[in-house]
Amino acid sequence: MTERHKVNILMVDDQPGKLLTYETILEELGENLIQAHTGREALDFLLKTDIAVVLMDVSMPEIDGFELADMMRQHPRFQKTAIIFISAVYLSDLDRLKGYQRGAVDYISVPIIPELLRAKVSLFADLHRKTRQLESLNQELHALSARLIAAQDEERRRIARDLHDSVGQYVAALSMNNGLAIREADKISPEAANALRQNSGLVEQLSKEIRTISHLLHPPLLDEIGLMPAIKMFADGFSDRSKVQVEVDLSPELGRLPPNVEISIFRIVQECLTNVYRHSGSEKAKITIHPSDRNLLTVEVCDEGKGIPLENRLSMSLGKSQGVGLSGMRERVRELGGTFEVRSSNKGTTVIASLPLNGAGKGG
Repeated sequence: MTERHKVNILMVDDQPGKLLTYETILEELGENLIQAHTGREALDFLLKTDIAVVLMDVSMPEIDGFELADMMRQHPRFQKTAIIFISAVYLSDLDRLKGYQRGAVDYISVPIIPELLRAKVSLFADLHRKTRQLESLNQELHALSARLIAAQDEERRRIARDLHDSVGQYVAALSMNNGLAIREADKISPEAANALRQNSGLVEQLSKEIRTISHLLHPPLLDEIGLMPAIKMFADGFSDRSKVQVEVDLSPELGRLPPNVEISIFRIVQECLTNVYRHSGSEKAKITIHPSDRNLLTVEVCDEGKGIPLENRLSMSLGKSQGVGLSGMRERVRELGGTFEVRSSNKGTTVIASLPLNGAGKGG
């Protein structure tokens, strides 16, 4: 079993005797108990420490409990921190309402029932602990996903290079040898000569297929001349092969981007066009890549096809399985700190990825 991680419980009251009472009640929980005698002292602890639960008195000098709760909720870090108010004075329904309006999870009156206070604090402490554990696991999962994407891109680059440098050279040698044999075709039987000529066509087709696969795995122009020319050439080649008319609208202001950004955008466009060809039935597609006024780079691919089936759109809206292609695109965008959106109807589908530019790529 994994070791139980202690969380911090902040107790705020201007009366030391009450703080001692709270500590006596809560010490058997085995958590870290922190005492603060004023609202300002409590704020210092909150800013320096990860606090799971704040147990605070309402009536305190300088900054009372309600004011402290207001300050906490204005800070992004503390908007979900559990607050439990305790009061022996402010016990009306209006007082309780004021507490809950400030985000309190509970409002306890004095005299305190020790078992009840302990159970409530324990509940929110465990919830905080599990939330932190999930956040940690998510971070590890995202880091692993990023490494897998990088490894996949590197492996594609290696296979593309091997196809070009090794297999491609063997096919070229085979083509040359076959050409030499065809020159002597009149010395062999007509059937053998015809087989040689068929071999020439097959070798030429094989060479084209190898080049296509190599370019799909990793377009060589992406490294040499950048994202925009590579997308334009890929779109032109895709149109020739698929007979889907692809319109390309690329920003002339956009220069080179970091390599991981360029390969991610290229893969998104590539996957979108593949989906257009396989699933949409559309005869047209459009690629738009432009920076926006909000320092974002918007990548948009749309078609005029039949759209994603309604049941699949419902599953996507509920966060269920989206298929490997959409999940891969979404993960690439998330790794770059962007947002990913799919809009679909019976008039077509639009995929929109918005990526932070951070000043990169503008200009030459």
